[in-house]
Amino acid sequence: MAVKEKSAESKAILFYEREFYMFSNFSAFAVKYDGDMWPTAEHAYQAKKFYDFDIRDKIKSARSAQEAKQIAKVFEHEIRDDWEEVKLRAMEEIIWAKLSQHPYIQEKLLQTGERDIIEDSHKDAFWGWGPDRDGENHLGKIWMHVRKEMRTVHGEPKFFEGTPFKV
Repeated sequence: MAVKEKSAESKAILFYEREFYMFSNFSAFAVKYDGDMWPTAEHAYQAKKFYDFDIRDKIKSARSAQEAKQIAKVFEHEIRDDWEEVKLRAMEEIIWAKLSQHPYIQEKLLQTGERDIIEDSHKDAFWGWGPDRDGENHLGKIWMHVRKEMRTVHGEPKFFEGTPFKV
């Protein structure tokens, strides 16, 4: 997904550790999801990979999003069998939960207008655009989809609580 130079209004929204850092799963916005309060969206996402409540509790107790990711990696042999089929939907549910619980993030999402939203990760070509800037950018696509749904279902610039589906 190469991004060409555009006018200031039409430039893509890059997030990772920039002005729109709140779109990152590592940003310090707690998320109530699956009946638990998670320190970050990354904690919730990593825990969703597992059915084992002991592993989920270890992830929940991680002191940072990075540590939550590392704990999940230690237990990768225990990841649920259907994870590859459900991970995009799980991420979308978590993003909706995060968005619905934080008016500041709703406001920032509306500020993006119709611009592309790209996870500016130089490492991750699945969730972001990766080292060659040609990655799949699934996290950015989810944020753009959620933005569109937010406007369609709830209108603009009204903020909302809840999600359009059960998480």
